[in-house]
Amino acid sequence: MRPLDEKEMGEVFKKLMLFTGNNLKNIIENPSHEGPDPNPGRYCFRLHKNKVFYISESLVKRATNIGRKNLISLGTCIGKFTHGGGFRLTVQSLNLLAANAKHKVWLKPTSEMSFLYGNHVLKGGLGKITDSINRNDGVVVFSMSDVPLGFGTAARSTQECRKCDPNGIVVHHYADIGEYLRDEDDL
Repeated sequence: MRPLDEKEMGEVFKKLMLFTGNNLKNIIENPSHEGPDPNPGRYCFRLHKNKVFYISESLVKRATNIGRKNLISLGTCIGKFTHGGGFRLTVQSLNLLAANAKHKVWLKPTSEMSFLYGNHVLKGGLGKITDSINRNDGVVVFSMSDVPLGFGTAARSTQECRKCDPNGIVVHHYADIGEYLRDEDDL
């Protein structure tokens, strides 16, 4: 497990900035209250086998006693680097994104299941939407009871959503909590 280099950190921040905007500083400067140290540390990003982990510094210090071959996971895996060098967020980053999301969409109860099966969000299933969403902005998808369901990118701006037909795509699916069940065979 090693710190991310400058290029890797840029890729991670670029992807996180798509969903959080200026709230990215909340993720970076988030104090950690884990461990026996009286002074709260901070959270940091670490790379292990092409996966990026969001982890407290006190836990990183303790993990140095574990050999690299024996270490499987540590902290929250927020994404992974592809073979082409791009960074892809995984569904495990949903709690981090939901707490710091800049743009949000709420689904009607009738369309939640469709989204959890991996489908895009249609205008007919839209319950609420935040103002000032532009096309291709990162969007976190919630149920009407404020439970985070997943995330994606906006297919239309907020103004275009008001004018489109009920079968028009509003949010392109990126990841959702239903992936745990759909990908169960891969584990």
